[in-house]
Amino acid sequence: MRTLLLRNATLVATMDDSQHRIPDGGLFIRDNVIEAVGPTKELPATADEVLDASGMVILPGLVNTHHHFYQTLTRAVPEAQNAILFKWLKTLYPIWAGMDSEAVYISAKLALAELILSGCTTATDHLYIYPNNVTIDDEIRAAQEMGVRFHATRGSMSRGESQGGLPPDRVVEDENFILKDTQRVIETYHDADPYAMLRIVVAPCSPFSVTEDLMRESAKLARSYNVHLHTHLAETADEEAYCKATAGKRPVAYAESLGWLGDDVWFAHGVHINAEEIKVLAETRTGIAHCPSSNMRLASGIAPVREYLDAGVPISIAVDGSASNDGSHLLAEARLAMLLQRVKVGLNNTADKTKNLGLSGEEALWIATHGGAEVLGRDDIGQLAPGKAADFIGLRLDALDYAGGAVHDPLAAIVFCQPKGVDLSVINGKIIVKEGELVTVELPSLIERHNTIAKKLVNS
Repeated sequence: MRTLLLRNATLVATMDDSQHRIPDGGLFIRDNVIEAVGPTKELPATADEVLDASGMVILPGLVNTHHHFYQTLTRAVPEAQNAILFKWLKTLYPIWAGMDSEAVYISAKLALAELILSGCTTATDHLYIYPNNVTIDDEIRAAQEMGVRFHATRGSMSRGESQGGLPPDRVVEDENFILKDTQRVIETYHDADPYAMLRIVVAPCSPFSVTEDLMRESAKLARSYNVHLHTHLAETADEEAYCKATAGKRPVAYAESLGWLGDDVWFAHGVHINAEEIKVLAETRTGIAHCPSSNMRLASGIAPVREYLDAGVPISIAVDGSASNDGSHLLAEARLAMLLQRVKVGLNNTADKTKNLGLSGEEALWIATHGGAEVLGRDDIGQLAPGKAADFIGLRLDALDYAGGAVHDPLAAIVFCQPKGVDLSVINGKIIVKEGELVTVELPSLIERHNTIAKKLVNS
């Protein structure tokens, strides 16, 4: 059994239930599991491989709970730069309709490279468009090659424009095929064991792109296999109005009527949610993936993250798709989550700003680690403790970005100061980033191929 010893870290932030901070700390790992966490002097002196983490802060790997990898191909498309969600979607759907399997595979590798270098060790992707023989297998292959822990959500769209939906008819699928293929993907790939590197999630795209029947049948299918459910909900005011107009219900009540609440469900965004709905989400332990950059980029609003935390709603951080974020930097997203909640407090003229600024830096990191694990239904990641998966990141504190900050509070510096890439990433006990460089992919050739595909896709 292979052992790995990390020692001499300036600070180990465990993000465990007690949120321990360990100065001059380290980790001892056997195969892919953490065996000991503590001060360096209390750890074994030797291992098969020893990492000197002097000058670093060590954290659990960050958990990204919502993304659309393929959208890296359509960043900053001029026609979609200044559009709100529905117009943005209708602009980009015809472009995405031109994707093929290679486009999905290459874009997935590029998005995962960004995520890993920004601190992500567990990634989720929501692939809901399958033109030109694309399958979710294309991005599963990419994730396995990159060495990331992956939750692949088999998304779907079945309601095209002719049925009152947003997507063109040519990019929607037959509902019987959707359910059959989702079953195939679960049976082929889903791993329910502890420390699993690959799990499958059932994920119809949104209330305005699938039928109520598909939502209900998807929930039944997922629960028959004991896998999780995911979709977009309450992202914009337009969506809130859509739910009221078509179902006569607000978003959370609509989801409840379809069997879409529970600790096996999480929603992307949850921006337009009221106090009563927050109470329902907390009582049912239904999770939320907070996507601050995307919500700002599309002028969708500010999610009530502080209220979610206070009520006990499982809450996580996500970058969302790279055409509504134009990046996949998860540590930067945690920082923006903190800052955006403070903007929200500032806009509330009745708030006592001396007592509550919305979100602390440590809370933002907690949401991005421990919170993400809870939303995905995992108790084996998101913290550094004996028996947990050996997923962790290290950031050097002598970087220009942290000058004048890390000397005061190393953990706060990585959230409050300019976000940077990780210097070290270990996933499932294997070194994936060393000295700031990815070891699982040759980036220049990947970027070149990605850009070639992106140009052809948008210009065709």
